[in-house]
Amino acid sequence: MNEHFKSGFVSLIGRPNAGKSTLLNALVGQKVAIVADKPQTTRTSIQGVFTGPEAQIVFVDTPGIHKADSPLNKRLMDTVRASLEERDLLLFLVDAARTFSEEDRHSVDLVRRSGGTPVILVLNKIDLVKEKARLLPLIEEYRRLYDFAEYLPVSAARGLGLDDLRKAIIGRLPEGPAYFPADHVTDQPERFLAAELVREKVVRLTHQEVPHSVAVMVDRWEETSTLTRIYATIRVERDGQKAIVIGTKGAMLKKIGTLAREEMERIFGVKIYLDLHVRVQAGWREKSAFLNALDWRTMTGDDEF
Repeated sequence: MNEHFKSGFVSLIGRPNAGKSTLLNALVGQKVAIVADKPQTTRTSIQGVFTGPEAQIVFVDTPGIHKADSPLNKRLMDTVRASLEERDLLLFLVDAARTFSEEDRHSVDLVRRSGGTPVILVLNKIDLVKEKARLLPLIEEYRRLYDFAEYLPVSAARGLGLDDLRKAIIGRLPEGPAYFPADHVTDQPERFLAAELVREKVVRLTHQEVPHSVAVMVDRWEETSTLTRIYATIRVERDGQKAIVIGTKGAMLKKIGTLAREEMERIFGVKIYLDLHVRVQAGWREKSAFLNALDWRTMTGDDEF
């Protein structure tokens, strides 16, 4: 290990669809968080670890900053606020291709509560900005609101500016030993990742009304030396959503299952048998007991709901 090795925790925060999960995956070097073009895809804080010769960076992805108008959204915002505590650095992501709005102004208010933790403003999606001169006025909008440590343009999807961002992060981390082994990339168990991969395919393939209303939980997980069998339930809130997820003669559910299974096999490195069912759970986003059990059930497979 380098004599001046550095290590630390870095939270990614920002509004929905800023590209936090895409950036996390790009910085870690492999997929640890699901990605979709729908807001609020991430529902928990997901940890990804990058280890290089000079440093180990423990990234924490978070849900997008939004109005907490339901029990689920309140919990998501509690997760965001918790991500500000005891961090060595914050990355505040903004969509550089989106016009600055009042919602962006309010999101900076959360940054002010970081308690003096350095914050880098990351202007993501610069590949979608046709006139680069637009970046300077956008940077000035944010500069007027908060004294960010640095202002860095990147494209997480295209890999642009990531080396400079990684160097900026390492430059602000304290010296210290690695927290995790060099081959450790995430703190999430395979059951959680499997459920999230199924949810990602649902979000990507179904209509706009379904994504916020879907939860996926692993009911059974069976492993042999040659095959892993995964039995999971996709829960939605209404019969109409169930029909959308299943599709005509089961075509949509089959496509969801095929895409999720193929990606699981690439990530887990084993042959996967995936069995999916769809169940209506009316108003699950409003039920505290269900929300309390959501992450726990992903890991245990106990079915009480």
